[in-house]
Amino acid sequence: MPSNLRLDSVLKDHRHEFSRVVPFDETRDSLLRLDFTENNPDLTPADIADTEKFATYIKTKLATSGAAYGIGGYGEHRTLYGRSRHFDSGEEPRRLHLGTDIWGPAGTRVMAPLQGIIHSFAFNNNESDYGATIILTHILDGLSFYTLYGHLSLNSLKNLYEGKRIVGGEVFTEFGMRFENGNWPPHLHFQIIRDLGNWNGDYPGVCRYSEKEHWLDNCPDPDQILGLKSFVAV
Repeated sequence: MPSNLRLDSVLKDHRHEFSRVVPFDETRDSLLRLDFTENNPDLTPADIADTEKFATYIKTKLATSGAAYGIGGYGEHRTLYGRSRHFDSGEEPRRLHLGTDIWGPAGTRVMAPLQGIIHSFAFNNNESDYGATIILTHILDGLSFYTLYGHLSLNSLKNLYEGKRIVGGEVFTEFGMRFENGNWPPHLHFQIIRDLGNWNGDYPGVCRYSEKEHWLDNCPDPDQILGLKSFVAV
């Protein structure tokens, strides 16, 4: 079986064993899907470029809906990345999002969905980059893969070392504030990666649209671990 299909199969087999990545009570909480493509009529490029306005938009939407978090983004062709040159190198800009974003207050606790070890971590301190970032290595049924956590607090990187064991369900990081998370409204970027290659403390979370098949194959739908889509408010 090809490695991409095998990972999907393994994740499906273990889907009921994964811990929540953020505090979420499925008996009372709901999630709000947030769309940051050109199909969203409520946001202009100027609104998105202004982090304060962007954050106010998210807070207002969550308060109005009563949702615990905003969520979405996997496979979205996001016009919002025009806010920074970070995504514009080369002839074709990067706009296709490869992870799931969970939007909520700074300081929100983040738990490991399953046992892993610290592969690497870094402070990717560029405008609109990840900011504080942690990558975990996991092994399930003899198959290794990775999960990436971006836009964290700098405090999350203290006392870390490569190879440190992280228990499933353990709180090991938190949402960062804008000065430490790449200048974004607080949120978690969560991404599954089959093959990390030579990356260390970093990995693309956005790709060129023309290369989407390759990147989406290597970064499958994070909801296979998160299991949150069914709680999105209609």
